[in-house]
Amino acid sequence: MKISSLTNPHVKNLIRLRKSKVRQEQGLTVVDGVQEVRRALEAGIPINEVYVFYDGFKDEQLYRQLLKQERPVYEVTRPVFEKIAFGERREGLVAVCAPVPKTFSSIPVRPGALFLVVEQLEKPGNLGAILRTCDGAGVDGVIVCHPRTDIYNPNCIRASLGSVFVLPVIQANPEDTLAFFRKRHVKIIATSPAAAKPYSRVDLGGDIAIVVGSEHDGLGEFWLSRADELVRIPMKGRADSLNVSVSSAVMLYEALRQRSP
Repeated sequence: MKISSLTNPHVKNLIRLRKSKVRQEQGLTVVDGVQEVRRALEAGIPINEVYVFYDGFKDEQLYRQLLKQERPVYEVTRPVFEKIAFGERREGLVAVCAPVPKTFSSIPVRPGALFLVVEQLEKPGNLGAILRTCDGAGVDGVIVCHPRTDIYNPNCIRASLGSVFVLPVIQANPEDTLAFFRKRHVKIIATSPAAAKPYSRVDLGGDIAIVVGSEHDGLGEFWLSRADELVRIPMKGRADSLNVSVSSAVMLYEALRQRSP
């Protein structure tokens, strides 16, 4: 089926799914781009609908995979694709999928586990960048506490390059997260500009959870008072904090460095 009308019901609903309230009501989200859709497929995420603009879409192997899903694949015209695609994404592919929320049981059990907790993040681009870093650093699980954006926001999916689908990313309250860590004897390392120790002088081996807060509010008292170690990232200039995605990357790759042979 080819869609050429901007008022087509499928097109109108896809555009509505860019809004958080609509995504929550329908249990669906929008995935833009070839790599992001491929990762959703790899993770077994149910694909509901696919929209293809053939002049921009060149991945025949992925196209065959999508056809095997036995879900509607709509060909769209350039004006329709420009209406439904995010920003400057012009890879010719947009999908609607139904991600399944993950729980603590989805986190694998292994020695030397590395976790990241992010608190009160409000920018989906920051969360997506953090998840992409977590994928690269081999993080075992990401717990999002008190988020101000939903983890399956299309902007987050895009910024993570689909890592949100393949990583164990869990939305949970701090109390349940703390109970999970205490049960597994995970050491909690919280970041704070007021901490005495720089991050590079703390042992980041073993089972650990690194906890970071938003740039605006930092970490709340819950984690600051319950952490096993408080660490800071030294700041030499006039700025008093780093972007939270940068702070997460600094901490995670220091942990990776300490764990490398």
